Amino acid sequence: MPLIKKSSYTKRPFYLCSRHLETIIPSIFRKIEGIKYKRERLELSDGDFLDIDWSKTTNSTNRLVIVTHGLEGNSDRHYVKGTVKLFNENGWDALAWNCRSCSGEMNRNLRMYHHGDIEDIQTVIEHAVLQKQYESIHLIGFSMGGNITLKYLGVNGDTVPTQIKGGVAISAPCDLTSSAALLDERKSYFYKRKFYTKLTEKMRLKAAQFPGVIDMNRLSEVKCWRDFDELFSAPVNGFESAQDFYDQASSINYLAGIQRPTLLINALNDPILTPACYPTKIASTHRYLYLETPKKGGHVAFMLAGEEYAWMDLRALEFINEIGNYSAST
Repeated sequence: MPLIKKSSYTKRPFYLCSRHLETIIPSIFRKIEGIKYKRERLELSDGDFLDIDWSKTTNSTNRLVIVTHGLEGNSDRHYVKGTVKLFNENGWDALAWNCRSCSGEMNRNLRMYHHGDIEDIQTVIEHAVLQKQYESIHLIGFSMGGNITLKYLGVNGDTVPTQIKGGVAISAPCDLTSSAALLDERKSYFYKRKFYTKLTEKMRLKAAQFPGVIDMNRLSEVKCWRDFDELFSAPVNGFESAQDFYDQASSINYLAGIQRPTLLINALNDPILTPACYPTKIASTHRYLYLETPKKGGHVAFMLAGEEYAWMDLRALEFINEIGNYSAST
């Protein structure tokens, strides 16, 4: 029964005195120095591409973490680079991949990326396995990337490559139906505006790329977040409707299938997660899904006063090391 009843994250910095400050301040001001990626472009069978960024240790290693960013993020986000740097310092290579349209160059195809896109992470994982260097690969995902990580592990179960030993998902919106509704509440206005502005601009670029396919005049019909997904996100990414998108993308529907030790960390005060994103009942009887719910931490934050690394970075490393120790003893 892997419910972690007492989290080790117990004290946020005094100046981050609300869940919104906990979330927003690190997003704007946290900087991680010293990471120099080596970019590689993967050409995909559908004519598109993925840009992946490697950060390797100075010594050869057979251990790798694959890091997936959040909505409208990329490999340069503070939470990605913090994890990459910490794992590098502890003898792990890291591969931070950019979802389609997120690497600084618009992708070629009509479809971009979404919360349930496990086809592309599958491609990234297969590429890493083909390096024939890594005996131990772990997946780490943040926010949307956490949902992708959970869904990938749940859908594939015990058919994931043997090199995949486990995963960590942080601030994962496991239930998209309720999460989309939450964005329309007044308290979520800042987050909704941020995501909406960025995604709308991408839709404009995509409409210019595919004339006559996307009708940007329909933006006037958008009254809530679900409308945007109904009119734009769902059809662009091949879903019949917003609800079809939510149902197929929500990792909550696939958690039962996870067959590798996986840690889900969702703060109880996360401003953009709903009660449905805390799968306590599932985790309480699940052999592999560990659920940790700190009282504080915000969304993809969990800062520590005066420290370069956030608690979430350190906790991910701790959990993955625990998995390694457990595997080695059984």
